[in-house]
Amino acid sequence: MQLYSIDTGYFKLDGGAMFGVVPKVLWNKTNPADANNQIDLAARCLLIEDGDRFILIDTGMGNKQDDRFFGFYNMWGDFSLEQSLKQKGFSPDDITDVFLTHLHFDHCGGAVSWNKSRTGYEPTFKNATYWSNENHWNWATKPNPREKASFLSENILPIQESGQLKFIHGSENEMVEHLNLNFGILFVDGHTEKQMIPHIRYQDKTIVFCADLLPTAGHIPLPYVMGYDTRPLLTVAEKEQFLNEAAANNYFLFLEHDAHNPIITVKQTEKGVRLNEVFSINDILR
Repeated sequence: MQLYSIDTGYFKLDGGAMFGVVPKVLWNKTNPADANNQIDLAARCLLIEDGDRFILIDTGMGNKQDDRFFGFYNMWGDFSLEQSLKQKGFSPDDITDVFLTHLHFDHCGGAVSWNKSRTGYEPTFKNATYWSNENHWNWATKPNPREKASFLSENILPIQESGQLKFIHGSENEMVEHLNLNFGILFVDGHTEKQMIPHIRYQDKTIVFCADLLPTAGHIPLPYVMGYDTRPLLTVAEKEQFLNEAAANNYFLFLEHDAHNPIITVKQTEKGVRLNEVFSINDILR
């Protein structure tokens, strides 16, 4: 097995929205805001090469929307999904599986592209099976008012229409070992319904793709919960259990959204679980 970090772009979001009720004087220490109160964020995906399987976890924002849409997120950096795959020696046609942790646009936008005539949409990865779960799919395709702006039909419906969609089955706060994908999946419900968190055994390590359960290293303290989370108190409970396990088992936490701390470990302290070490991609994914 080999793992590759796939950078799909960097963007910015309001720091207050990213930290909910936590005062700026606290979160600004770890995630400094710019003059517009926005913080640096990444859309860092993960490619697993496992035998003849090439499994892409999340796909970034993609490029289907117009300049006005992307203008809200102040994109920065010279990265794209296809460019990063090419840099690692792969093309979209090589991908056999696309695992979507959840269907918010910054996680699944790259899963679907314009067709050649720009008259409609098609899956970016024509040879891949796309993996979601039925509870979350129904949640995303019949969205509540709070999340409606994050679930864009053009990112989602073409996957099902293509016949390439399959569902994974799991329950709240349950770890499922998926035999086809060869990694464990933790189901969590605080951020959104049935977000899926991959746990990958790599060499002698467990790499956890944290998605929006732990967006950045600055979100480790339990009350530091995004304003975007639909069930923030549940996030606190889920994060506490997960971080205790991560500290006890020395998990390596792959942070999809942290622009500056791509992989971290955590440790127990008298104040609870806190940051232990920060690693570069090359330190761990060798």
